[in-house]
Amino acid sequence: MRRGRRGSWLRRTKGPLFNMSPVSVANRMQAPGGIAGIAETGRRTRGRPTLEDVAQIEARLLAVGLQAFLAKGYGGVSMSYIIQMAGVSKTTLYSRFHSKDALFRAIMHQQVDRLAAATALTSSNGPLELLPGLKAYANKTLRISLEGDLLAVNRLIYGEFQRFPELGLAAAERTELGIAQVAWFIDQCAHAGALRCRDSRSTAEAFIFLLRGWYINALISGRAISASEREEWVDRVVPAFIAGCDLT
Repeated sequence: MRRGRRGSWLRRTKGPLFNMSPVSVANRMQAPGGIAGIAETGRRTRGRPTLEDVAQIEARLLAVGLQAFLAKGYGGVSMSYIIQMAGVSKTTLYSRFHSKDALFRAIMHQQVDRLAAATALTSSNGPLELLPGLKAYANKTLRISLEGDLLAVNRLIYGEFQRFPELGLAAAERTELGIAQVAWFIDQCAHAGALRCRDSRSTAEAFIFLLRGWYINALISGRAISASEREEWVDRVVPAFIAGCDLT
């Protein structure tokens, strides 16, 4: 009998990262030697990929993409570079992300999911009241945005968006999600009879851009922002925002 050939999918997807978790990928990329230092190879079992395999492929591509963007900047990364570093075929990458822009947007969506700022608006008993809810949302959003990969990605966006307008569009999508979350929360408070609001969308937009202004100022100041400083600002400004919008 002839020995069966490995499936085409296996040939496309074998590479140095497929026996590593996304966290391990990130750690190895940040180690001495950087991305190029990843030398571990692995092979998959024969047969078609399971749903778990597919999810792992996408997670690892996102991990490789994130670390590549942070290490080389948006302009310094190509899809060919991602293919090389991830050890996958062109088909494997492009079947999931048709462009570098699409890959970057997927990374940002993943970060939004991890941020989970909307969870600050609710408790086990349902939505919070307006003031504690908006304060909790502001503190969580600003705290997480000032640390780790999310801070690094934001710096990349603000540093390169003039050369690459798609970065600004990706950031605008993320902002739109925040506006929708806060508008939903204001509507919930209004439905509970806790306040009157004729235009929750515009109110939420004003709130999100209030946070954005403080955040950008914190970035360009070039200094570390303490938790107490952030919390003091939130405690002072959010009640003023509610009063100014006449959300009573």
